[in-house]
Amino acid sequence: MIKPSIDELSQGKYNRYTLVVAAAKGARIVTDEYVKQRVEAEDLIARKETDKPLAALIDRDYLNEKAVKIAIRRLHDGYYTITNAPDLDGTIQEAEDSEN
Repeated sequence: MIKPSIDELSQGKYNRYTLVVAAAKGARIVTDEYVKQRVEAEDLIARKETDKPLAALIDRDYLNEKAVKIAIRRLHDGYYTITNAPDLDGTIQEAEDSEN
């Protein structure tokens, strides 16, 4: 079972369906980030600009963990937030930096 629990994620605000949709959308974002890093790394290797192996050029989180687990952790940590737009249920957005 993936930690945190559904109760910790929902905080009484969201139902399970909303959390599932948000986790799926977050996993899609994570997968897109992984694909982008992999393409850039393959291009560097193809142009012979680096002698590092492919795995060394990609963020370890993407290699060691599943996209859904990363998305759930990011939801819990506040990196992603769930917004309830009138026409969409469980829209996910990256949290804005509070430093800027």
